[in-house]
Amino acid sequence: MRYDFDRVTDRRNTNSAKWDRMGQLFGRDDLIPMWVADMDFPCPEPVVQALKDRAGHPIYGYSVPSDGLYEAIIDWCQRHYGWQVKREWIVFTAGVVNGLYSVIRAFTHPGDEVVVQPPVYYPFSAAVRNTGCQVVKNNLLFVDGRYEMDFDQLESLFRPVSTFPARSPRIKMLVLCSPHNPVGRVWSRGELSRLADICLKNKCILVSDEIHCDLMLGGSRHVATATLSPEVEQGTITLLAVSKTFNLAGLSTSYAVIPDPDWRRRFVELRAGCSSGNLFGYAAMEAAYRSGDEYLEQLLAYLNGNLGYFAGRLAAEMPELKLVRPEGTYLAWVDFRALGLGTAGLRDFVRNEARLALDDGYAFGPGGEGFMRVNLACPRSLVKEGLDRLGRALGARRAGGAGPVAADPPR
Repeated sequence: MRYDFDRVTDRRNTNSAKWDRMGQLFGRDDLIPMWVADMDFPCPEPVVQALKDRAGHPIYGYSVPSDGLYEAIIDWCQRHYGWQVKREWIVFTAGVVNGLYSVIRAFTHPGDEVVVQPPVYYPFSAAVRNTGCQVVKNNLLFVDGRYEMDFDQLESLFRPVSTFPARSPRIKMLVLCSPHNPVGRVWSRGELSRLADICLKNKCILVSDEIHCDLMLGGSRHVATATLSPEVEQGTITLLAVSKTFNLAGLSTSYAVIPDPDWRRRFVELRAGCSSGNLFGYAAMEAAYRSGDEYLEQLLAYLNGNLGYFAGRLAAEMPELKLVRPEGTYLAWVDFRALGLGTAGLRDFVRNEARLALDDGYAFGPGGEGFMRVNLACPRSLVKEGLDRLGRALGARRAGGAGPVAADPPR
């Protein structure tokens, strides 16, 4: 079937975190929300029907994943990534962040160190700190408008420091964002191989968050980290979900792929009694993986169109702002530093002059200052209105004025 991604669906007054919490989070309700990473598109019709069918049975008791769900996951990973996942490797979790907390608790002790690569999805650092561990930052390098991993710096983190008092690294884990949120990099096989080699050499568990792996832009191809070699496969824990691809985050159902049997046993024992998804999440995930290819193909074409429109208007009308063109995800990472506003000034400009709800770049850690993350997974009319507001706000600043920009509320 054909999906109409141009159609605007009113999400206000549906308890939407994206639309109904703007007043609480941003201080005003008249903003266009282009922040949190969920889409303003209806879910695939087969998913909606599967949920209706399951809801038609009047008992919603304790549930387990079906054999069909395991088969659908295995088939999807094989068809899309050439990854031969075994059924016993799959462990369900109540969201990728939930899974990350469980992984850290299972394989570290308080005081251990976990590497993250900022600017990066901010719950990574929170999960490390909240489990009693220390965040070790291996900042990405921004080279000629494109981000790279700093492998030399990463290797140095594992070496003892001869200063007084000497630092003996306690790095037990590295959390990889692949594709990377917010900068949009789709890591190459060579980059992933070099990273994995460093982790294997130093007996560091590689946790690969691949929640955006289906969302490829501009002809990019995702490489599942675990497919690099049998050794890397055994040394990697992969976190996956359908929530970004098919807009199902509210169902809180995801899974970890853990090939090493001892690691898997330890993970399952640690999370005993914790939620691992729900019956509606299981039904939706199976339907998405079995019948979602048509939707995904059309979605990617639309997202590429949104990105082209967004990039073209920024370049033509707002050259002060520089887009770090994403290779994956539906998130645009935009450099506002030429405005010279500072962190507080930029936040005020975006919220109160442009009247947009965006994610502040500084929240993603070092290197994010002066950037904003923009969610382009919405009807093009909203992208247009967001750019119109931003353009008018910039025009007012160029003219020497500042203040709220007159604009109709989002439709």
